[in-house]
Amino acid sequence: MSNEAAPPPVSVEDLVLDGRVRIEDLVDREGLDELCRSFHALFGIAVRIYSNEGALLADATGEQELCAYVNTTLQGRKACASTVGGVKSLDAGERGDVTHPCFTGAIYRVIALEYDGRRVGRMIVGPFLPSSASQNEPPKSLLDVDRGIDAEQARSLLAKMPRAKPETVTRIAKHLQSALDLILFSGHKAHVTNKMHLASVRESYRQLEEKTTRLQEAFDRLKELDKLKSSFLATVSHELRTPLTSIIGYSEMLSEGLAGDLRPEQLEFVKTIHDKGEQLLSLIMGLLDLGKLESGTMRLAMRPIRIDPVLAEVVSTLTPTARKKGVNLVLDVAGDLVELRGDPERLRQVFINLVENALKFTPATGSVTLRARMIDDTGGDEDDGLALMAPTRSRIEVQVVDTGIGIPAREKPKVFDAFYQVDSSSTREYGGTGLGLSIVKRLVEAHSGDIRIEDNSPKGTVFVVSLPQAASRLSEAPRVA
Repeated sequence: MSNEAAPPPVSVEDLVLDGRVRIEDLVDREGLDELCRSFHALFGIAVRIYSNEGALLADATGEQELCAYVNTTLQGRKACASTVGGVKSLDAGERGDVTHPCFTGAIYRVIALEYDGRRVGRMIVGPFLPSSASQNEPPKSLLDVDRGIDAEQARSLLAKMPRAKPETVTRIAKHLQSALDLILFSGHKAHVTNKMHLASVRESYRQLEEKTTRLQEAFDRLKELDKLKSSFLATVSHELRTPLTSIIGYSEMLSEGLAGDLRPEQLEFVKTIHDKGEQLLSLIMGLLDLGKLESGTMRLAMRPIRIDPVLAEVVSTLTPTARKKGVNLVLDVAGDLVELRGDPERLRQVFINLVENALKFTPATGSVTLRARMIDDTGGDEDDGLALMAPTRSRIEVQVVDTGIGIPAREKPKVFDAFYQVDSSSTREYGGTGLGLSIVKRLVEAHSGDIRIEDNSPKGTVFVVSLPQAASRLSEAPRVA
């Protein structure tokens, strides 16, 4: 080990926006500039954004014709430079919004930019004419700047300057501030992530210096956490699943009239209790299954089975759901299917999840087809002459075909990740925890199979599960890793 002292631990304060991070460290300059240009294009009013240190971060300006004309005179140029310099150095004040007049009769607004409760910069809006300004005569302050300024031309150019009410500019500035907040939040997140990554490297180096004395402590802590996790799962199973099963059972008895007839609205409430209970039970079972899969404690009861009765049971179970939604559920099984080694209950879980998923994303009048076929896999390249001599391995290929909304190509590699959902927003249309496909993939792989996603042109998705005829590598009761 090196004798060089390890860097000190990183505190939480080092990872947050504490005033040492500047706005220019957080924003994407091109995105900010594009935002300001869109503001200028919509309202014709120039806008600039400066940091607290005075650095120009975004500039969406187009020189007004009146300003260009005034700058053709010597004294006009000096007056313009003085006005612009005064605006640039102007503080937004305690209220965060000040007005600076221009000798042309126009005004500038200097508005403070805030993020996370602190000021991070200034936004300068203008020049623009107040809506109350005279539209005919140029102000005396403009004509007195330089004798070379022609009153008639100044009058015509003044009429071309953008006009706005103060409250309108305030409202627009708030919209711009809201959009900037999103840019700052995104940049802040990336900044903190980067700092956390660097902090992680430093922390890893520090821990190497202490490894010999803390290894046993870390090992004991991991054992304790593993016990806590097991205890938590046991609590979920006993304390939640058992009473939830009672709730579901009693709601079923109530809906069947065993405790007396219910009024229609009462029956509707009881059915809602039952449906939500089933959803919660499914979520709990998914969490328990995921815990077993991750810990490698799930065992499969492997034996020779036929897949067609499993698929028939899946269709029988989900047919009422399909009818309720108006979706046509079809079973298409070839007659030459052979036996495979598998756990029928876990395979049923696989296809229940896949068909339920297809039904969820298939609109009314659509269809979901569960299709099973035998395929031959020679294990060689078709163009390779040795493929003719390779042994033929039969596989059972089960397809779940739907005519639903489909899965974007960029999302396909992620759909088997635990808790991942294509639409994870709080307003998403389709519910779920994102566990189903992750569990499906692990169970299929435990049967020495594989799962993939194909397109169902022109719409929909095809999940393809391929299972070998004989899973000779599996023991009688394998654990799922």
